[in-house]
Amino acid sequence: MKKYAYVSLKIGKFIGAKSEDHRKIIDDYAQKGYTYVGFIPTDMTDHGKIQTIDLIFEREA
Repeated sequence: MKKYAYVSLKIGKFIGAKSEDHRKIIDDYAQKGYTYVGFIPTDMTDHGKIQTIDLIFEREA
């Protein structure tokens, strides 16, 4: 059976804003035995710009 963890991450306000916050989160969860499997947009503007995502991690329970 798999166990999943979800980490909410706010995307920058400016178009094209560069963020590397996700790299530290992915590295931290890898050290805990999780594998990064993808992301889901959880908050978007009326024009479709993603504002917040959930990073998804999995490991054996």
